[in-house]
Amino acid sequence: MSSSSASTKLTHPNISNGWFSESGAMWPGQSMNIEVNQILHVEKSKFQDVLVFESKTYGNVLVLDGVIQVTERDEFSYQEMITHPALFSHPNPERVLVIGGGDGGVLREVIKHPQVKEAVLCDIDEAVIRLSKKYLPGMSISYEDPKVSVHIGDGFDFLQNKKDYFDVIITDSSDPVGPAESLYQARYYELMRDALREGGIVSTQGECQWLHLSLIKEVLTFARELFPVAEYAYTTIPTYPSGQIGFILCSKNKETNFKETLRTISPEQEHKLFKYYNSDIHRASFVLPNFTRQALAAKPASKTA
Repeated sequence: MSSSSASTKLTHPNISNGWFSESGAMWPGQSMNIEVNQILHVEKSKFQDVLVFESKTYGNVLVLDGVIQVTERDEFSYQEMITHPALFSHPNPERVLVIGGGDGGVLREVIKHPQVKEAVLCDIDEAVIRLSKKYLPGMSISYEDPKVSVHIGDGFDFLQNKKDYFDVIITDSSDPVGPAESLYQARYYELMRDALREGGIVSTQGECQWLHLSLIKEVLTFARELFPVAEYAYTTIPTYPSGQIGFILCSKNKETNFKETLRTISPEQEHKLFKYYNSDIHRASFVLPNFTRQALAAKPASKTA
């Protein structure tokens, strides 16, 4: 049931004494805390616990199953970096699919590219889209664009009916627990590969190098078996665990070099369109610290009889 009536004082188990405290099973021993001005909405959707609150310093905040998904203050870092390194690495991204991303932020970035003729969003939970339209207008404004179409459903199922259609697929998923668990498996990457046209590109939420190196390594290992090119990049963002989040980028074209932009725009256009992304940041996002570089480059041990 949902509750956002003005006559009812809303409560949530993650909010106590005016502070929200994040509860994420994937980062034990640490928790992000944000001061709360007011709770705007609490709902148990068909798939997850949904909370929206107005914070003191980060604007409105969307939380799913106790984990921060977006805040109005810093969301642009994530939305821009999961989108533009992929799209600027494709020569002509006409058809783009976003799986997850019901807040509309990735869509907002996708449609900044004039090459895009069709932008499809597939999200399993209509509640995220509905509440983002109400409480996150800076992101959900993208739904008003005529190039955008929306499918409510499971991304895994949606991809099984698509073959050789999209130029870029962006998976803006939550962590691999609950509704998003299937999106971190080799079969899902196979489905994305098969849904892409020749030369197609994938960009997925790739977790944090400070917390999830073994998971990143696991995903990169099967991604490199399915795609001729697969790389890891990252961005900084204050309200995600440890202040960073990564992306796994894959291409069906063995000539793709994600570390350099294939298409470029002027610095003036970059300043006009983007708050975080630019061509220098694009290149820098693939420069990894030694501990990450070594972990991700390590070859799996050979099996002995």
